[in-house]
Amino acid sequence: MNAVIQMACPPKAQWFASTHWSVVLAAKEGDTDTAREAMERLCRAYWPPLYAFIRREGYGEAEAQDLTQEFFLRLIDRDFLQRLRHQQGKFRSFLLTFLKNFLMEQRGRASAQKRGGGKTIISLEQLQEEGSFLHEPVDHFPPDQVFERRWAQTIFQVALNRLRAEFVSAGKAELYDVLKDHQPREAGAPSYTEIGARFGMTEAAVKSFVQRMRVRHREILREEIANTVMRPDEIDEEIRHLREVLSAGMD
Repeated sequence: MNAVIQMACPPKAQWFASTHWSVVLAAKEGDTDTAREAMERLCRAYWPPLYAFIRREGYGEAEAQDLTQEFFLRLIDRDFLQRLRHQQGKFRSFLLTFLKNFLMEQRGRASAQKRGGGKTIISLEQLQEEGSFLHEPVDHFPPDQVFERRWAQTIFQVALNRLRAEFVSAGKAELYDVLKDHQPREAGAPSYTEIGARFGMTEAAVKSFVQRMRVRHREILREEIANTVMRPDEIDEEIRHLREVLSAGMD
């Protein structure tokens, strides 16, 4: 972490291999450990917005959990993947469209029906332990906006989690935790000089650490966004969209 890590977009021919689109296709190709782990990461990233949308559609907690699980199982269905191979655009938009169609089908079934055939992609307990269930959607926003908000929050949090993990590995967890939300101009907030004294650093070194944190977070966020689009030239547009969604108050 002493040097700022520069992110470079992969060559165009390799781009699709790194996206969330490819994870779904790979999960169907075989029951390999790599495919299963990739699908679990995909579930963690999209469970909160999908679950929030279903809850906002009026489903109870237990049924919404079952429906979200069933949706991910349907996501790797053979017939569905034939349509997926010809898709263009943003992965989140495609997922939302497919979710709406999925819920239309489900409304004709008994709510007490056991879904998923006993199979699971990832345990609910694991998701809860990792904090992947965000706050319930507020009532006065339509489901599409709730989905967008939860998607943006989740992507942003995934980037923060990755950032902290890097500083933990570098033995800088405590310093990171002190500085991640530090607002030096707030009343009562310690100065960079005071923080430096606590950790045996100069004021300049603390400022440099903060700058590295910010730069690296932007890089990781860009990487996470890159996984959700079909082409590298869509990344900046998605980042702007994410910031707009997060800046629009929903509480």
